[in-house]
Amino acid sequence: MKTNSSNSLLTVPTGPLKISELPLNDVGTSGESIELSLVIPTYKERDNIKNVVSILSQLLDESIPGNYELIVVDDDSPDRTWEIAQSLMPEYPLLRVMRRQQERGLSSAVIRGWQAATGNVLGVIDGDLQHPPEVLTQLLRSVEQGADLAVASRHVEGGGVSSWSVVRRFLSRGAQLLGLVILPGVLGRVSDPMSGYFMVRRSAIANATLNPVGYKILLEVIGRGNVDQVAEVGYVFRERKEGESKVTWKQYIDYIHHLVRLRLSTGRVGRLSKKVNFPVSRFLRFGLVGFSGVFVDMAILYLLSDPTTLAWPLTRSKIVAGEIAILNNFFWNDAWTFADVSARQQGWRQRLKRFLKFNAICLAGLVLNVLILNLVFNFLIHNRYIANFIAIAVATIWNFWINLKLSWRVTDVK
Repeated sequence: MKTNSSNSLLTVPTGPLKISELPLNDVGTSGESIELSLVIPTYKERDNIKNVVSILSQLLDESIPGNYELIVVDDDSPDRTWEIAQSLMPEYPLLRVMRRQQERGLSSAVIRGWQAATGNVLGVIDGDLQHPPEVLTQLLRSVEQGADLAVASRHVEGGGVSSWSVVRRFLSRGAQLLGLVILPGVLGRVSDPMSGYFMVRRSAIANATLNPVGYKILLEVIGRGNVDQVAEVGYVFRERKEGESKVTWKQYIDYIHHLVRLRLSTGRVGRLSKKVNFPVSRFLRFGLVGFSGVFVDMAILYLLSDPTTLAWPLTRSKIVAGEIAILNNFFWNDAWTFADVSARQQGWRQRLKRFLKFNAICLAGLVLNVLILNLVFNFLIHNRYIANFIAIAVATIWNFWINLKLSWRVTDVK
């Protein structure tokens, strides 16, 4: 294993979130591999990073001396965590540091770190010491004994949480049960699917395109990787001593989003989508959002036009209700249906541009809806309800396909 000749930062990988089968060197050819590459994703961990690196280095120097690397991947922390980590490199020659300025998110940070790694075993641990470092050796031993994936779990013998509130315990267990309902084939394999502390053989996830949502990358590894044998090691989750907790409601929402997306992409719907070369799962999400817009439209129309409420004229009420429904649909599509594209096109200008396109396309879809309704009713099927159903179906496909190609284009914003 070569040591650092300088304290230069790693180049941030770009392109698809895919791990190579063999470690690559700086010029893109197969390089010398090591046993373990441990990624430490960080954001505002200035007070913790020195202690984390010191403890992990000492532990791994004792168990696999010279046969590992620590990779700190920092999302351009305002407290300059990356700079502190970089200053430690002369003292810790097996430490490497990556500063990401164009991307954000814990899961993608872990994958970018793995892409730059040279280890045959890839691991991840939090940078706040809430994951006890001493469990690392047990995880590594499990992989050495044949496991493709070794997960540190709070829900097996020897595991637990230190001082969680009743609400947080309920949410954690509730997330686990929900996952078992939505994605039993994936979550049924581990007791702690929201764990962010594990090791996986490179060969088990090589060449799989990972597409994580939020903070929980373990779901993606199990769902898309070629994981055969799984081992679990109990650990007690510790409360952080320095810095602030990053647990938010958004993490749980992202977790549910991730479950649904994996369910759609790895099941029958996903296979159908590949077979017909049409984004079926995305279209289903688009349809569900549109269905929610019907209820929004109906509710606003009632509030504005009903004689017992505001009693506005019907046409004016319908225009306002329709526009609010379009706004509802846009925000849900932006946050869910096309979330992967929106994440690469951030900023209010980009969002406004997407909304204006979406609005125009939906209005054109309304015109198309009316035209098809009249054509089908007058010339094909003289049943207003069947004709309306056909018109809605055609307009929905129109709205989805044109929005896919124009409003949420799968291209990087330059």
